[in-house]
Amino acid sequence: MDVIETKIDTTSDEYRRNYTAMEALVSGLKEELRKARDDRPQKARDRIASQGKMPIREKLERLLDRNTPFLEIAPLAGRGMYDGMIHGGGLVCGVGVVCGKEALITGNDATIKGGATYPMTMKKTLRVQTMAMQNRLPIITLIDSAGGYLPMQSEVFPDIDDGGRIFYNQSIMSKMGIPQITAVMGLCTAGGAYVPAMSDETIHVKGIGAIFLGGPPLVKAATGEEVTAEQLGGVDLHCRESGVSDYYAENDAHAIEIIRNIFECLPLPEKARLPMHEPKPPLYDPKELYGIVSKEFKVPYDVRELIARVVDGSEFLEFKELFGPTLVCGWAYIHGYPVGILGNNGVLFPDSSMKAAQFIQICDKRKIPLIFLQNINGFIIGREYERQGIAKHGHKMVMAQACATVPKFTVIVGASFGAGNYAMCGRAYNPRFLWMYPNAEIAVMGGEQASGVLVTLRKDQLAKEGLPPMSKEEEDAIRIPIIEASKKESNALYSTSQLWDDGILDPMDTRDALGLAISASLNAPIPDDVFGYGIFRM
Repeated sequence: MDVIETKIDTTSDEYRRNYTAMEALVSGLKEELRKARDDRPQKARDRIASQGKMPIREKLERLLDRNTPFLEIAPLAGRGMYDGMIHGGGLVCGVGVVCGKEALITGNDATIKGGATYPMTMKKTLRVQTMAMQNRLPIITLIDSAGGYLPMQSEVFPDIDDGGRIFYNQSIMSKMGIPQITAVMGLCTAGGAYVPAMSDETIHVKGIGAIFLGGPPLVKAATGEEVTAEQLGGVDLHCRESGVSDYYAENDAHAIEIIRNIFECLPLPEKARLPMHEPKPPLYDPKELYGIVSKEFKVPYDVRELIARVVDGSEFLEFKELFGPTLVCGWAYIHGYPVGILGNNGVLFPDSSMKAAQFIQICDKRKIPLIFLQNINGFIIGREYERQGIAKHGHKMVMAQACATVPKFTVIVGASFGAGNYAMCGRAYNPRFLWMYPNAEIAVMGGEQASGVLVTLRKDQLAKEGLPPMSKEEEDAIRIPIIEASKKESNALYSTSQLWDDGILDPMDTRDALGLAISASLNAPIPDDVFGYGIFRM
């Protein structure tokens, strides 16, 4: 492969402006992550300590193999929602290594409203289950939850993507042979009681773990019976009498030891095989990405410069370099794994769309994972391009990408607007993992463009009605609210709070995040029947 020769001048004013802007965004991101990790009422900390419980981060530290990475998922989910204190949606989730085996781990943070389930808690749980199914990863659940947050029960119970879907997914995962190990480390009530009951193996902690469909207050209200939580669903009842729980744990530390013992006995999965190379670092410092990624979307940069700081040895075999230049396609290695990369260098034209469709099909046939680096305003528009058939050529790209059977990974490194989001494997197209850079934005279109469209429509309407044109003040009354709403709702922090992505990346961590995600994805087989495409409109 050819080595990408950088053309970046790290002493230029533009580089320094970009670097300063990104450094500030990353600093802000780290502060948000610190708040999500550490900001808890002292009363809540004291309460779990008095109960003899470990904080969730300490549980993870004991559970995971030493000196192994933990790829956390959506740590800022729910940011700014509810009372602003449901950090991470009340869950800590991620991919980690337990006894040498990759697993998806999810645990309630009992210092947040007693681990109560909010709508975002539900959404994050379903996302993690989807990841487990896509990547065939064993799932470990550490339960300490007060149950559904009753004032919002209509948003966590009845719909297709609400509480019932968790148990549906558990059934499907069991059918798929995905191990499900649950530790009951606190309350596990109402619908939540089905989680350990539907798991392969359940560990129950003495004195603090309790499983019941209806808690003592509900039992008394419904039947008049007075009963304690321990009598109703404690460890002795479920380990000695009901058989709901399989292992008796003296405390949290003992429960984690049992989980590790169970994992030690699990067969080592046979991972999908790829033609690996010896990993080697990029030739260029990944932190230089701070100065390469443009401060403003209007200022372009060459996505090859980004690729050069992510892939092994900065080596890249470019496909159709001279054809469809607004989309860069080619092969490389990341941490020794072969990958096919698609990166935007402008809007998608008919030729770049056709190039993408061909490249994706080649990667799919060769079982090479796909990486999409999104910085896209959409497909080209205008009379000439409609005449050339941009709609059908864009359709070919979307069809190939949607039907590809290899693992797909997406990093939104800048703009992600309109149909460009879909074509470049946005959330709706099932990438195994999707991240955003701190500067990234996602929307139907940018705020300036959206406000311009609405102003134009209003002008046309006034002209048809024979009314005088708008004044600047009237135009601003349309423009400004649209632009302000766009700033609020399209930025990376808003996106991640809504779980539109799996987290915001510090750009210098891109390579490692992709390497961990590719490794996790290979727990699932890559299908052989790669020709299952729909109809390509010629």
